[in-house]
Amino acid sequence: MPRIIETDNLDAEELRIYACTSEVQLLRYFEPSPGLFIAESARVAERALDAGYEPVSLLAEKNLIGEAVEKMRGQENPRFSASIRDGFTSETAGTKQTRSDFDVIAEAEPEQNGGEIASLVSRILERCGDIPVYVADAAVLVRITGYHLTQGFLCAMRRRKLPDVEVVCAGATRIAVLEDVVNPTNVGAIFRSAAALGFDAVLLTRACCDPLYRRAIRVSMGTVFQIPWTYLAAPAPEYVQDLKRMGFATAAMALREDTVSVDDPRLAAEERLTVILGTEGDGLRAETMETCDYTVKIPMEHGVDSLNVAAASAVAFWEMRKRGRAAEM
Repeated sequence: MPRIIETDNLDAEELRIYACTSEVQLLRYFEPSPGLFIAESARVAERALDAGYEPVSLLAEKNLIGEAVEKMRGQENPRFSASIRDGFTSETAGTKQTRSDFDVIAEAEPEQNGGEIASLVSRILERCGDIPVYVADAAVLVRITGYHLTQGFLCAMRRRKLPDVEVVCAGATRIAVLEDVVNPTNVGAIFRSAAALGFDAVLLTRACCDPLYRRAIRVSMGTVFQIPWTYLAAPAPEYVQDLKRMGFATAAMALREDTVSVDDPRLAAEERLTVILGTEGDGLRAETMETCDYTVKIPMEHGVDSLNVAAASAVAFWEMRKRGRAAEM
């Protein structure tokens, strides 16, 4: 059962992972073992749980957790009845004071929003066992995190050891490669497009933004947990040759004249294909493009010279998907 812990202590040691720990510090939290990441919103956390990630603690708005616990107990009254006091314990974070969950949570008036989010949160609480669930008013959460949580829910989770490239590529027919894409918004958006448009995996060079940074996870809507990914062991352009040895044709997205169009039928006809996207601004390295089987360009009009890499990825993934999957999408 969840351990509900009310807090308004911004300096509580238990909340440092949410309040004042950088993404790099979270990454290295258990070094040399994999560290932590923060899943923001209940829907994203559920996708992480579905993918097998282990939760460490939750931080959420008091109202939201109050309504979720109420649903777990099958109560219809918007305030807790005495019957749900039994079996729960709670404490105030950063102090020795102990109170019942009724005292902590019953003060909150659950939002009357149809209960969809509360039902989702109750499912998450049931799956998370006895991990600590820190609750606070929305204003306190803003002070803890430094910004307004649009869905009032954060979950700290343990990272996992990343698989080898060969494991990620086994059985895949469409793979995206990100070469030095550093913006977390772009990385998250590319993952979302890859998952939605039928790509099997994403590979990243070491200079890319970490897909488990909070903003990347949020923008991806949790698809970083649904599509296999890992980092490439070899630098550019050596990784291109590695992919070719595994049987992949390689298509470099390029702003060059010696290209094929993104809708060229030869691309969709490739049995196994890797679509390679470059960093914001400069794009792919020249040596990467020279090593690839195809260089590919999206035709532009009205004098526009290029698309943002995330937008370009969506166009490329749709055009270069395996046509046999179209009926399934």
